[in-house]
Amino acid sequence: MEDNHIYQYSLLNALMDGVSETGISVSKFATKGNQGLGTFARMNGELLFLDGKVYQLQAEGNVREAGPDDQIPFAVSTQFVSQHTRTVAMNDKNAIDDALNAFKHYAKNLFMSYRVHGHFQYLKCRTVRGQEYKGQPLSELGKKQSVEEYHDVTGTIIGFRTPSNWQGFGVAGEHLHFINDERTVGGHVLELQADEVEIQIAVANNIHVELPTSEDFNSASLNTDDEGVKKVEG
Repeated sequence: MEDNHIYQYSLLNALMDGVSETGISVSKFATKGNQGLGTFARMNGELLFLDGKVYQLQAEGNVREAGPDDQIPFAVSTQFVSQHTRTVAMNDKNAIDDALNAFKHYAKNLFMSYRVHGHFQYLKCRTVRGQEYKGQPLSELGKKQSVEEYHDVTGTIIGFRTPSNWQGFGVAGEHLHFINDERTVGGHVLELQADEVEIQIAVANNIHVELPTSEDFNSASLNTDDEGVKKVEG
């Protein structure tokens, strides 16, 4: 995979429709770069891919290394090579957007990927608990998600920023996941605060989308639900 190209399996719209029974294997996904995000079959937890290893971020903030045959119904990855590195303070999650805009303010119609590492005074993270029945939409799962708070932890946030005018196509979205250095806690970041962390940034203008061929995917409505996505992603 070429540097800073983005690979995506399936569409966010399909996930919102509850299409998550199967997908690609962890072993295949691990060949698609060096960092990424997503979820697992039946939306059981969050996926974080970092430097060759795929982790399942589970409810209550627990972490396990995923097995090679575990199924991934939706994920985004890249062969991340930083184009810019800087040290910043982050009073809240908006500081990430500020750092991205300061690097390439004219890249509003391009994709951006990033990696933040350092000591966080505060993090609030959520994880999806998994479907209670086949086809349960992500918007329903978001109402019963596990939310955890962490204080004084050191770790890594990885994320992607999608142009706002692309989100209706079901591509990528606004995602950022955290895992600590000990690989013992993590989740999708809702809130954060850090006095000083390092952020690495890259712009991407190539995206490769692989679509499922399952009956569930082909029968899904794939309607855009921007409001539902915002509620789930925080």
